[in-house]
This record gives sequence, C-alpha cells and structure tokens, in this order.
Amino acid sequence: MLRRVVSVLAALAATWSADAQIRVVDDTGATVALAAPARRIVTLAPHAAELVYAAGAGAAIVGVVKGSDYPAAARALPVIGDVATLDLERIVSLSPDLVVTWPWTTPTQVAWLRARGIAVFEADARTVEGIADDVERIGALAGTQAMAAPAAAALRARIALLTRASTAVPALRVFYQISGVPLFTLGGNHLVSRAIAQCGGANVFAALTIPAPEISVEAVLAADPQVIVAGTNGAAKPAWLSAWMQWPAIDAVRHRDLYAVDANLLHRPGPRFVDGVAQLCDVLEQARRSRR
Repeated sequence: MLRRVVSVLAALAATWSADAQIRVVDDTGATVALAAPARRIVTLAPHAAELVYAAGAGAAIVGVVKGSDYPAAARALPVIGDVATLDLERIVSLSPDLVVTWPWTTPTQVAWLRARGIAVFEADARTVEGIADDVERIGALAGTQAMAAPAAAALRARIALLTRASTAVPALRVFYQISGVPLFTLGGNHLVSRAIAQCGGANVFAALTIPAPEISVEAVLAADPQVIVAGTNGAAKPAWLSAWMQWPAIDAVRHRDLYAVDANLLHRPGPRFVDGVAQLCDVLEQARRSRR
C-alpha cells in the first residue's frame, strides 16, 4: 500500500513539474511563459543583449543583431540580421527558447517568430527604474535570479542617488538634439526625456508625443532652451552643435551651455543607460554652475 502511495505521489510530482511554468509580464503588458528556464536566447536589439548579460544569462545567447557590441563578448556571437531585417531561417535554425526584442525591431517578423511558438520578451522600459525591472524579469526567464537580483538592486541604488542629487534644484530648460540636418529631437514620452527630468531638467519639446520628432530652427528659437545637449557617438561634439553659436538670442548660447553626451549609453534602454543618466546629470550641473 505504501509503495502504491509513493508511486502515485511521484507521478503527481512529475505531472506538476511538467505543468509548471515560469511567467513574467514584459514591457508591453504581455505574459511570457516558459516551461523551463531559457537555455538558448536570441536578442534582436543591442540593448537586449546588454540586459541578458546583466541578468547573468549571457552564456545562453546564441544570436544577436548587428551593432550588439557590449559587453565585448557580444561581438563574437552569430549575427542574425539588423534592426531592419532579420534572417528568420537562421533564427529558427538556432532553436531559441526565448527571443528578447523591443517594439522597433521588425514587428512583423517578430510576430512570425511568435506564431511558431517561440517565446518573446519585449524590453522597452518606459522609466529608468523599468530597466532594473527588465533585468530581474529576464533573470527569472533564464533561471539566473541569483545574479539578476543584485544587478537590478545596484541599478536602482544608482538611480536613487542621481535623482536625490538633481531634482531638488530649479529645472533647467533643455533641448536634446540627435541630428543636425534634418533637425531631430526626442519627445516627452522618450526615456531620455524622463532622464532629463531626473537630472533636474525639463525637455522643451516634452509636449511632442512622437518619440523622435523632426523640428525647425524656429521652434528651438521659440523654446529658448537654457541648455542644448547633443546625443552623439562617444559624446563627440558635432559641427551641428557648434552651429547654434550663430543664434546668440538663445539663452544656452549666451551662457555657452552646449554639451554632448554619449548616445551609445542614453539611446539604449539597457543597464548602461544609468551611466548615460550620470553623464547627463553632470552636464546639467555644469550648466547650473555657469549661472551662479
């Protein structure tokens, strides 16, 4: 009798194990479910690879998109396309049990992967703190919570320090520029706009709902920013930033508060975004000092 009870319990345990699933909610509100921790992961955005590495699951990545260059190990991984076009057959041949992407990477092709039963996690944090949440949730999907949890906690601690240090001062009017001709900025729903706020600034184009709207010189003149910040590769100061010097009526030009920050940090909603926020807070503090 006892042997039979043990046998039944063992069978039930096996059934419960088979039915057990890991469930998390991604940044779109969709539930992502896995029967077991992901062992083969494909990332479809550079910041997605960074998130997976930060979650302690970098060894599980079997494919990345072009431009995935951080950490250095990501550069040696198989490339399965770019943000515009994916090699779907190559992705399927890699047998991923999880794809980590974001909404701007070929949505129709991502839907094709979903239709074939591949779990997809969309990482598109809407707040700076949301990046830490993504690290934790990817860690849950990969079974690496022991590494993901402290990494997320460290990010939250750095964010809290930056926020406390910057938001107790009067907000500076900030124009964040990402190109010269055509002239593009970032709207109020963009994560960089929220970072500007956390650094004690106010995006002068926060009322624009398009993530990266094209604007005119006249619109910038009317906004009269106190600080102009260019997002560029490696924080190099471009010619189009210096070109504002021909408009001395702009407050930022009068005070020579024109700066550059590293777009590789701030334009990727991954763990290094916090480094970008620190850089942004630093230039806004420089602007405050120039006015004292």
